[in-house]
Amino acid sequence: MKTKMRKTKNNTTKYPRKKSTRNREIILLSFVFTGIFLAMIGYLCVYVRDNEQELLNNSYNARQAILASENTRGTIYDRNGDKLAYTESNGETEERVYPYANLFSHIVGFSTKGKTGIESLSNYYLINSDIPLSEKVENDLAQRKNPGNEVHTTLDANLQQVVYDSLGIYKSACVVTNVKTGEVLAMVSKPDFDPNTIVQDWDKFVEEEQTKNSSVLLNRVTQGLYPPGSTFKMITSLQYIREHNTSVDDYHFNCNGRFTHGNTSIQCYHGANHGSEDFYKAFAKSCNSAFSSIGVGLDRNAYGNTLNELLFNKELPLDIIYSKSILDVDDSVSDDDMIQISIGQGKAQITPMHMNMITCAIANDGLLMKPRFIDRVLSANGSIIKIYDNEEYGRLLTAEESDVLTQLMVGVVNEGTATKLKTDAYQAAGKTGSAEYNGVKEDSHAWFTGFAPADDPEIAVTIIIEGIGSGGDYAAPIAKRIFDAYFAE
Repeated sequence: MKTKMRKTKNNTTKYPRKKSTRNREIILLSFVFTGIFLAMIGYLCVYVRDNEQELLNNSYNARQAILASENTRGTIYDRNGDKLAYTESNGETEERVYPYANLFSHIVGFSTKGKTGIESLSNYYLINSDIPLSEKVENDLAQRKNPGNEVHTTLDANLQQVVYDSLGIYKSACVVTNVKTGEVLAMVSKPDFDPNTIVQDWDKFVEEEQTKNSSVLLNRVTQGLYPPGSTFKMITSLQYIREHNTSVDDYHFNCNGRFTHGNTSIQCYHGANHGSEDFYKAFAKSCNSAFSSIGVGLDRNAYGNTLNELLFNKELPLDIIYSKSILDVDDSVSDDDMIQISIGQGKAQITPMHMNMITCAIANDGLLMKPRFIDRVLSANGSIIKIYDNEEYGRLLTAEESDVLTQLMVGVVNEGTATKLKTDAYQAAGKTGSAEYNGVKEDSHAWFTGFAPADDPEIAVTIIIEGIGSGGDYAAPIAKRIFDAYFAE
């Protein structure tokens, strides 16, 4: 069908408008798609810039192999300059060496069979070399690899050794942190392994994990989930304080060794009869009867909010692999469950690292510093690549609440379940726990978490020993050895 043209009054020919309109639409669409394409390119550039380390650390990124062929993996140091990991080369082959063997197995980790610990956390810097370009050219002409960057950690090898030796042969975990800076000074998980022989031992570890439910490679500090036992009474106490305007002076309870509510009956540890108690004595003696009674009477929605503020059910500010502590409390929680939760049993599960973070916040006037493992990164010739500053995570509780909890925890050391930690050299504050884990009252994990000095806290220590018994008998004395070693330096 032919397109008809029409004459205007001036006898000129006028063509239809349909074609010109279509051209404008095509041009407009071209601009739109060009804009979308440019926006995608821009977003990709920004994403790569902001996530350069994560992208490079991806196991599918071939760039890692290229860098490994160009650079020698860098050295990891403790805070005092002692080597924790380095690469040894004989000219043809390279070997990653861990001079402390099992001592730092979980926190420093390994760089073969995948990467774990600080080897993974600092992989981007360790496989890169930031020496001057002139030195790179010189090495290239001489067919030498460039030396990788150096990572200086917050760890203290001397303190790590004390922790390691103190835990002995038990399945256990311990973390020591600076409450004011967030620096992790020591972290030990047992059983452990020798990262120098991880390639040879790998198949054995995998088989044992499948057949014997072994967990040698598990970092119990950050990944082990445990019932917190009586250490959880710090949280129940915090909720009580919040509901009573930071005052505990009017509290009174008469303990006869057992608390019964409905069909639930709770016994104090070893059936102890604590008699007439104020709040300080109930906390110091870790009275299950008193805290079960307290738990039943607390506002459960408010308790759930307190848990969330203490980072339950949330991501933790940690840069290494960890398990999330999850505990939901609201109006739907029964009295029976609430009784168990208030003394750290039942559904309550927490990692030692998370417990340590709560303890650090109490010690630091309620303010939690983000835990960190790296102090600085230097090039092989000493140039500063990156300095890791202290970083505030946020306030978990008020200074007034922190002060009351500190007084309660001092009472635990001076006249309660942690008297084995009492010393004239410093005043510690802490809380013990004996957490049942399989329904058998005689079987319990031993907990301790606390800090020192109580009046001007420096470090926090959190310990769990699996299946050994009372926290006051086993975990508190280990904490004393760690505090003693730290303050003796």
